[in-house]
Amino acid sequence: MMDKQVDQSAYQFSRYCGIDRWASYHYQLSEILATAPKTVLEVGVGDGVVGAYLKRTGLKYTSVDIADDVGADVVGSITTLPFENSSFDTICAFEVLEHLRYKMLSECLSELSRVATNKVIISVPHFGPSVRLRFKIPFLPEVSLAFKIPIPLTHVFNGQHYWELGKRGYAVSTFRGSLRKYFVIEKEFVPFENQYHHFFVLTPK
Repeated sequence: MMDKQVDQSAYQFSRYCGIDRWASYHYQLSEILATAPKTVLEVGVGDGVVGAYLKRTGLKYTSVDIADDVGADVVGSITTLPFENSSFDTICAFEVLEHLRYKMLSECLSELSRVATNKVIISVPHFGPSVRLRFKIPFLPEVSLAFKIPIPLTHVFNGQHYWELGKRGYAVSTFRGSLRKYFVIEKEFVPFENQYHHFFVLTPK
């Protein structure tokens, strides 16, 4: 069992919920609901926004978190999920994996694959200054363009994140290779509105 890193005070609205994070909530919910699940497991509940919405849709929602003070349904670790094989149609873990050492990634991915029947949706931090351009001309579609400026800094543990994509030794291509051991990558994207979150939609092998 891993020890929790984040006290529930970290999820106070003024500290945690910027516009960029609200944009990520939109993509998190969109991707979950697009899988048309009957059962969903959320690993790492954060401030509970995603879970609160999913509970209103009528599907069966379950949450698990290492912390015992954030209101999760089950207290447990992503490294040893306390559920039977193929227990949930869709599993999501948004901004969770970076809270564990990278050498534990394979262990975590194996557990997510074991418990899911249909889809696993994750997001992880992707470091890098971004350039974003968006403009709209009346009567024409909106045009958006965004890209990251690669700066291979060495990651320093900040009390929460052990690693971030885009930093030295954590290339996106290497991360994809780890995912492909357990999943087929159906989709990946970085939202225009939040260039720090890199999403992957996965099907267990």
